Amino acid sequence: MLYWKKLTAAERTARVHHALSENVNFSTDASLGYPASRLDDKVFSEDVPFLKDAPVLQTYAANPNHIGCHTLGTSEAAFKGTQEIEREVLNVVACDIFRAEPGSFDGYIAPGGTEANIQAIWMYRNYFIKHHKAHPSEIAVLATEDTHYSIAKGCNLLMLDWIKVPVHFTGRHKDPVELESLIITARASGKKYFIVVANMGTTMFGSVEVADIYIEMLEHYGLQYKLHIDAAYGGFVYPFSNDHSRLNFENPKISSITIDAHKMLQAPYGTGIFLCRKGYIENVLTTEAEYVEGMDLTLCGSRSGANAVAVWMILFTYGPHGWQEKVNILQMRTNWLCNQLDELKIEYFREPHMNIVTIRENYIPKSVAQAFNLVPQKHCEGNLWYKIVVMDHVETEHLAHFIEVLKIGHLPEEEHSKYTEIVHKNSFFVRF
Repeated sequence: MLYWKKLTAAERTARVHHALSENVNFSTDASLGYPASRLDDKVFSEDVPFLKDAPVLQTYAANPNHIGCHTLGTSEAAFKGTQEIEREVLNVVACDIFRAEPGSFDGYIAPGGTEANIQAIWMYRNYFIKHHKAHPSEIAVLATEDTHYSIAKGCNLLMLDWIKVPVHFTGRHKDPVELESLIITARASGKKYFIVVANMGTTMFGSVEVADIYIEMLEHYGLQYKLHIDAAYGGFVYPFSNDHSRLNFENPKISSITIDAHKMLQAPYGTGIFLCRKGYIENVLTTEAEYVEGMDLTLCGSRSGANAVAVWMILFTYGPHGWQEKVNILQMRTNWLCNQLDELKIEYFREPHMNIVTIRENYIPKSVAQAFNLVPQKHCEGNLWYKIVVMDHVETEHLAHFIEVLKIGHLPEEEHSKYTEIVHKNSFFVRF
């Protein structure tokens, strides 16, 4: 590890205090030109005693604005302290987790994986237009039917066609013959440039794609493409559970990655991460943002620096070995659940290196699904799957109770109301 290590509570607090001391202090400094301030102290008082031991909350109160991209060019000098914290986070994620060479990437802490995915599509669309003189109608997005809905949203916003690749019902993998047929058809209809989105942990199934199939097929037909990895869910799991993963920056065909910190990392909601190789993010420069010091290279513009500090605190509280242990524990719990389902001969899908188990709907009575807050594939008629996500709060005893209920075959009415009350009181299972 080049950048990631475990720090003591005192070391973490001192680091954040130093960063805040390098930022503008709206309480004491004469800062007349910023359309911003600290959080309103009539509502969010600085005098509460617990703040001195809560560096993340201190950062929220200080309200740093991390507008721009701090891996390229200059940035707003008023927030240079916490911007450096963000760069430290990006170094850990890009280099220590996703094996990028130091200084070979750009990126930022985004408001979530949805924006980060749209940022990638926007960036590559503009890249093809600027560097290949492509017409937007010649550009297509290639992603499976299991991909996150942010891809559909991005295609809608950017007016691009999404070529939806079907997957095998039980195995959730692509059919190479079907993929080739879709590419041939797209090429015949005038598509010349492809933005490929491959998943490291789909939202419903946790399935991980073999990106090489896209690469081989597109290169066989001599087509231009850029490959983005949506690791919004799997980014803080799969690199630790599969030592042989090739979905990282050691693979020269991969140009960008999305990761969410508000899923596995348990950072506050609204915390995603976008990473890309050098030479791409400039394609989304908004030159009209002339009052912003540096370059506005993000979709969102203004964003909270406190989210970067929250991610930094989590990473440096665990360190790489502590995080590896946490992932190992969740893998063991997931393995236990799968072994129990196997004994009951219940059909399910589970990517071997992930902590999501998706069970065929016909094995789960609706009362059981409701009591345990299982998430359906569709909140409407025609649902075929329910998923369990073995997060940090889902312990083996909770899974054991679920298995016992499945053995009964249904949940008795009197236990339904009792267990539903327990679930909501203790927040054992969370609906996403």
